Amino acid sequence: MTTYRSVFWLNSVSFLLVVALIVYTKLFGSSVGSLFLPPFAPQDPSVGFLTHTFQLLCAVPAIVCTFSFALLKTIQPRRKENLFILCSALLTGGFLINEIFRIHIILLAAGVPKLMTILVYAIIAGGYGLAFSSQIKSTPYIRLLTGMGLLFFAIAVDSLHLGFDAIASLLEGVPKLFSEINIALYFWYVCYREVLRSLNWAPGS
Repeated sequence: MTTYRSVFWLNSVSFLLVVALIVYTKLFGSSVGSLFLPPFAPQDPSVGFLTHTFQLLCAVPAIVCTFSFALLKTIQPRRKENLFILCSALLTGGFLINEIFRIHIILLAAGVPKLMTILVYAIIAGGYGLAFSSQIKSTPYIRLLTGMGLLFFAIAVDSLHLGFDAIASLLEGVPKLFSEINIALYFWYVCYREVLRSLNWAPGS
C-alpha cells in the first residue's frame, strides 16, 4: 500500500511540475511546443559522441547513490553512513542536472559570471568533503581526488578560452571524460561496499 501511495504522489508532483512549466513557458517562453523539441541529432554520429558519453557517465554516480540509499534505508535505516550516501546522491545529482540542462550557460546568459557559478559549486563540494572527511578517508579516495583534479584541470583549460580547435578540445575534453570515469568508479565501489556492510551487519556485533 505504501508503494502505491508513493507512486501516486510521485506522479502527482511530477504532473504539477509539468503543468507549472507549461504555464511559465506560455507566459514567458517562446512556445509550449518547444518544451518537447527532440534533442540535436547531427548527421555524423561522431559529433558530440564523447560529450554524450561524459553525460551518461555523470548519471552513474547519481543513480547508483540514490538506489543504494534507498536500499540502505530499508536494510539498516539508522546507520550514519546512510547520510553520506544521501549527500553523495544529491551532490552528483546536482552535477548531472547542471551538465544536462547547462545551468551554468543559462546563468551566464542571465549575467552571472561563469567563474562565480564554478566558485559556488566548488564551495558546495568543499563543504561535502569537510562534512564527510572521516567517511571519505576510509574509502579509496585517491580515485575521487584524481577525478576531481582532472575535472578542475578541464575547467581551467575552458576558462582560458583557447577556442574550438582540436588541441583545445582535447585538452579540455579528455581530462573531463576521464575525471567522470574515475568519479563513477569511486561511487560505484563506495555504494557497493556500504550495501554489503549493511547486509552483513548484525546487532550487537
